[in-house]
Amino acid sequence: MARELSLLEHLGELRKRILTALWGFGAALVLCSLFVKKIANLVFLPYHKYLPEGSGALAYTNISDIFFIYFKMAAVAAIFLSSPWLFFQLWLFIRPALREKERRLAIPFVLGTALFMMAGMVFSYYMVLPLTFRFFFALNEGYRNVVTASGIWNFELMMILGVGLCFETPVLIFLLARLGLVTPERLFAFSKWAVLVSFILAAVITPSGDPFTQTAVAVPMIALYFLGVLLAIMFPAGKEAEP
Repeated sequence: MARELSLLEHLGELRKRILTALWGFGAALVLCSLFVKKIANLVFLPYHKYLPEGSGALAYTNISDIFFIYFKMAAVAAIFLSSPWLFFQLWLFIRPALREKERRLAIPFVLGTALFMMAGMVFSYYMVLPLTFRFFFALNEGYRNVVTASGIWNFELMMILGVGLCFETPVLIFLLARLGLVTPERLFAFSKWAVLVSFILAAVITPSGDPFTQTAVAVPMIALYFLGVLLAIMFPAGKEAEP
């Protein structure tokens, strides 16, 4: 059995892991900074794809706006690029405190969280953002476009993160089921409300009023809810015996 660490040893290990994680993030930040203009082109692509002809380039209101936008883009890209390394350092820190069965659950839980988040972000970028921009440009027809680069960056970031968090539904249900806070029976009883909430969220995310678009967004959310129910059935609370 491993020796229990003292408080100072815990703090020393925490300091070591934080510094190691920062070195990895710093290296990713330098790399992303070298390609930040390409990252910016990729970020603004959904906006420019549906931009009406003659609308002009994105605007800025302060001389330093673009510099700080590039820095934020490089930082966000660096977080995602270095996330496996950051999670690995977190895992090395908490692993000694976990029991064997908790270690077996921790790895798929962390991987599942990352994969569902990335899937939601990809879905938002390729599906939700184009539909949203197409709707708003059609709605704003006849008005002069003076949208700023900062405004589009903040809008896209919040949209992508919001949809990404929605895609964490199976992970959340799995965690609640493991803690014994929900049961498959209660989840099935709530399923009709889950469908309704999914369509309401889809209407908020894609306010175009197009039933096809709203359905295209709501169906994955409903599927993720029932995937969470399946996980709750497969991994109920107390399924594994104590060692």
